[in-house]
Amino acid sequence: MSSVEACSSALVVDLTVDELAVMTPPIETPNNSPAFRRSAHPPLNERILSSMSRKAVAAHPWHDLEIGPGAPKIFNCVVEISKGSKVKYELDKSTGLIKVDRVLYSSVVYPHNYGFIPRTLCEDNDPLDVLVIMQEPVIPGCFLRAKAIGLMPMIDQGEKDDKIIAVCADDPEYRHYTDIKEFPPHRLAEIRRFFEDYKKNENKDVAVDEILPATKAYEAIQGSILHSGELEAVVCSLAWTKWSVQNQPGSFGRMKIETYEHSLRDPTFPWRPTSAVYICPALCSITNVKFS
Repeated sequence: MSSVEACSSALVVDLTVDELAVMTPPIETPNNSPAFRRSAHPPLNERILSSMSRKAVAAHPWHDLEIGPGAPKIFNCVVEISKGSKVKYELDKSTGLIKVDRVLYSSVVYPHNYGFIPRTLCEDNDPLDVLVIMQEPVIPGCFLRAKAIGLMPMIDQGEKDDKIIAVCADDPEYRHYTDIKEFPPHRLAEIRRFFEDYKKNENKDVAVDEILPATKAYEAIQGSILHSGELEAVVCSLAWTKWSVQNQPGSFGRMKIETYEHSLRDPTFPWRPTSAVYICPALCSITNVKFS
């Protein structure tokens, strides 16, 4: 051992661990990211975690999406089921997400994209259904502009379940259609036959009537839009995370809020302040509302 090596060994032995750490340069690894000047904003991952930890209200496709200024003729439609799909998707009302309801029992597929019209409510406490005729399938959860051309009266297990027949307003092959009478009879027969057959293997009765003209579709859409003043109440307190309201026959649970107090400041409140004037209990899980 040389004298230099001996001195180095003795020096290392005499140093403390902390002193050695100060003298030793940091070890560079190939995985280290380049050093950037620290920003005043926290890193992206920290911002994401911080955002997820807050109590925030996510946009709900049923009541946060506008129906559109052209309604009832041209309106927004949220697609639940793609054209050609055998999977029955549907909106989960509590989360606003699209969930799998079931796989169809019959050997049939949806002939066209199928969904609902936002900010509408029917007698079955669901939004108004719409079948959108267009060239291509679109993914569940997206929304598009649809143009009503007809109304298909339907009774599903003894309950009214009418469907709006529409075309995609932005599809060059179909957007020129204005009424169901312009469609080939065979195409209409295919649509009727699908809804007559798709629940047969589940032993569920479905009755489909003749498809009505566009004017009847306009009336159905207009009648299902959530309007003001149908059930008025003054809210005294909304201090709970879940609510329900007293319903009146024929009102379908529509309620107008006259005063908000602290309710709109409550992060668990299921409506955004800009759309919270009119509340529908079917759109939110509501229980125990106090009225003045």
